[in-house]
Amino acid sequence: MGLDPGLRRLALGTLLAAYPGPTPPDWALDLVGAGLAGFTLFGTNVETPAQVAAATAALRDARTDVLVAIDEEGGDVTRLAHATGSPYPGNAALGAVGDVALTRRVYAAIGAELAALGVTVDLAPTVDVNSADENPVIGTRSFGDDPLRVAAHSAAAVDGLQGAGVAACAKHFPGHGATVADSHLELPTVDVPLSVLRERDLPPFAATVAAGTRAVMTAHIRVPVLTGDRPATFSRAVLVDLLRRELGFTGTVITDALEMKGATVAAGGIGPAAVAALAAGADLLCVGAKVDAALVEHVVTEIVVALGDGRLARDRVEEAAARTAELAAWTRPVGAPAPGPGDLGYAAARRAVRVEGIVAGLDRPLVVQVHATASMAEGRVPWGLGPHLAGTEEVRVVAGETDPAALRALAGDRPVVLVGRHLHRLPGGAELVEGLAAVHPVTVVEMGWPGRWRPAGVRAFVATYGASHANGRAAAEVLGLAG
Repeated sequence: MGLDPGLRRLALGTLLAAYPGPTPPDWALDLVGAGLAGFTLFGTNVETPAQVAAATAALRDARTDVLVAIDEEGGDVTRLAHATGSPYPGNAALGAVGDVALTRRVYAAIGAELAALGVTVDLAPTVDVNSADENPVIGTRSFGDDPLRVAAHSAAAVDGLQGAGVAACAKHFPGHGATVADSHLELPTVDVPLSVLRERDLPPFAATVAAGTRAVMTAHIRVPVLTGDRPATFSRAVLVDLLRRELGFTGTVITDALEMKGATVAAGGIGPAAVAALAAGADLLCVGAKVDAALVEHVVTEIVVALGDGRLARDRVEEAAARTAELAAWTRPVGAPAPGPGDLGYAAARRAVRVEGIVAGLDRPLVVQVHATASMAEGRVPWGLGPHLAGTEEVRVVAGETDPAALRALAGDRPVVLVGRHLHRLPGGAELVEGLAAVHPVTVVEMGWPGRWRPAGVRAFVATYGASHANGRAAAEVLGLAG
């Protein structure tokens, strides 16, 4: 027997799926017509602004109130500019500048661009307080390590996005900034008393709730004092008692992608994860990036079966679908021509650069970019000084496979500008920098989270607080190397 049509539509109304390629396939349009809440766009869905606008228009033709979401944080996490790097600095750079009005303007510009393309929900801002320098997944996506500063900029980001007509989604509740593991790959743990969460991690969420954020995203992290051995995404103590009752949030709770290991391992698969998240109080389930019609139907079936066997109460799923519908009713694409970023993002990135030491007098340097892997949240996006250099030689190396003596020989009498992301975390990174600096003039450009590590013996240490296209240009300009 097939699924009850009413229950199928109810379940579909809680799902945020994805599709491959630049054009929505027929199955995606059919699911929208059948009641699917919406889709998340990823880099594989983005080629040109005109193409994105055509894709979102096709989705709206299937149903006018379909949700179209995207991870457009600016900085290191960009989908619209995944081929080149974002023209905006990310949160760490904006936090370093410390100008709340600038943060609002940057997010308003991002929101205006999204609205013009028919995107209605931005899965941003990241409002986690990056209290762990070794955090592998938040880092430069955070406004900083001070809860009050992060709170002020988070509220401004929400104001900017929503003033442009795009719903904001503050993430990752109740705070992913203290983790030293990536929830895409495993279930991280934040083992602290509730008092620490309230003092360190919750102020930015409280600020975004006060600013009227339309959505909050859950974190696939374990907080034993609240969640036991399960992730926060599956915890009523987190999503209902803490977020709704204590912080007073009345909008839509969106899960982080259920395909992530932090959720699937704990639940035993995407289907059971969807049921657990709904039961805990989530409203809109982000299935993930690798989605097809069969996976959507699998999740729908799991939800409908759970409604029948008592794992899910019907009124809970109806509540979730209603909140998702409210979000869709609030969001409406503006349809105005997309404004270009102009100089706003590049000027902001330039203000964020911090220099320790002397950068003047770099004569014909050898620029050395050290290979760094990207997190799954960032994806493969170009970074570095390369696109901004004017006739300056650049080489690319792997830290653990490079002999400082070989670089010194290649440089000859030229100084070296060594560019990296999280250099001290890379295998052999600190050894390469300090080994070369001991015998040769070296300027370090750190395009990741700078933290507290400073290499010994370098001529200068330059922190950009991000690796976007704008951050790269800003660093090249500061060093006098920009074309």
